[in-house]
Amino acid sequence: MIAFAYNVKNPSIELTGPNWATIQAYSVAAKPARAEAILVICRAVAESGRLLRDQPQQVGIRLFRPASRTSVCKMGSMKNRLAQATIILISVAISSGAAPAARFTQSAPADQVSARARNLHERAIVVDTHDDTTQRLIFDKSFDIGGRNKDGNIDIPRMREGGLDAIFFSIWVTGDVTGPIAVKRAFNQIDAVREAVRTHSDLALATTAADIRRAASNKKIAVLMGMEGGHMIDNDLGLLRIYATLGIRYLTLTHSINTTWADSSGDKPEHNGLTPFGKDVVRELNRLGIMVDISHVADKTFFDALEVTKAPVIASHSSCRAISNAPRNMTDEMLRALSKNGGVVMINYNAGFLSEEYRTAKRSPELNARIEAKDKLCGDNEACSIRDGDRINQEAMIKGELPKVTWEKIIEHIDHAVKVAGIDHVGLGSDFDGAVMPIGMEDVSKLPKITDALLKKGYSEQDIQKILGGNILRVMEEVERIASRSRIRSDVSRSVPF
Repeated sequence: MIAFAYNVKNPSIELTGPNWATIQAYSVAAKPARAEAILVICRAVAESGRLLRDQPQQVGIRLFRPASRTSVCKMGSMKNRLAQATIILISVAISSGAAPAARFTQSAPADQVSARARNLHERAIVVDTHDDTTQRLIFDKSFDIGGRNKDGNIDIPRMREGGLDAIFFSIWVTGDVTGPIAVKRAFNQIDAVREAVRTHSDLALATTAADIRRAASNKKIAVLMGMEGGHMIDNDLGLLRIYATLGIRYLTLTHSINTTWADSSGDKPEHNGLTPFGKDVVRELNRLGIMVDISHVADKTFFDALEVTKAPVIASHSSCRAISNAPRNMTDEMLRALSKNGGVVMINYNAGFLSEEYRTAKRSPELNARIEAKDKLCGDNEACSIRDGDRINQEAMIKGELPKVTWEKIIEHIDHAVKVAGIDHVGLGSDFDGAVMPIGMEDVSKLPKITDALLKKGYSEQDIQKILGGNILRVMEEVERIASRSRIRSDVSRSVPF
């Protein structure tokens, strides 16, 4: 009899009613010629802790159930309903052959993650600082964030499977849309995110590091917002203050086009970095407790921001230029400067920012035509264009039309950033639902693979927890502390009689 311990918060749980859950697992014999899979489906009643066993059913894999095999499920005590139960013991009896390799997931065997990695991932607070799912909330009327979707990268079931505890939804309007139109679109996106939280009990609106920790302890997913592009403040610090009140917790100084006060990495320099007003924006961000985000900005803008800021800055979704020479990525010099500032680079999963070969590959006319045709069909629907572009480019990688980029490149960038900036200055900023994902990181449910890979590279559990979320929580707390100190000084100065 071989027993496997399994944490119930793991993605394999699907709540099917207020008191029931389905726990799925299978065991595969070591030798391929004798591989046999047994799917065990156990339903647990939360109030009594009784465990019933149903007949095996097929869920995404072919099942073989010889008469000589038996399956037994046992569940420990249950607290605060099933979602907070801690251990399930699944025992699989094998009558002959080598000991089986066990995995507790609905994914393919290639996605196997060790029990130690899953346990560590479960204990960590996992934070992703950049996701463009907001566009789906706005444009895709068929999208339900509370249900399992066949496309895209993010929804609640898959966030649960991936062990994601906190997510920053991007408030993004393309940089060539400015003025009142951009502001209106930004307000619409903020409202859409807040409505998603209001209508889904799995989600909790968060604006502080303490809110994230509280949500995690309550088994909820913390939802935060970052604004991707300084053009949306419409040159108005008062508007920036309104955004702060509504929950914006970082501002990316530019997107891919220069603003009137800051240069972008995707445009020709106009301002030699930050203008005087741009420096005022950084100061006001510090005062408000909003993180300064330097992803997308020109190198000179980055260094100007570091000169002005009193708080650590972040790169919410950037990778390493030493590996992929995209202007959006950070040079080693920038990584070292970010480390000295106390900030953190959140590694982007975009295939073009991970692989120089992919970034510089020549697209065939046929591939470009397919993408252009989809863009035309999507029209102004940004979510449609992003989703279909991701799918077409992934298919091209699989078919060999483009260089294949696999999820292990994420680990390469993490490892490089750690070596240059230090273990306290690296985190995760996927760009899910906004970019072409590498093969093997098709959606948020795959996140435990990162934890498993870092363990295999020899990273300590403490250091992995820093990368998964601890580092960004530290930066948030420091930004909040500096803002609080600024408010205290301001209150004192107002109380001094003239």
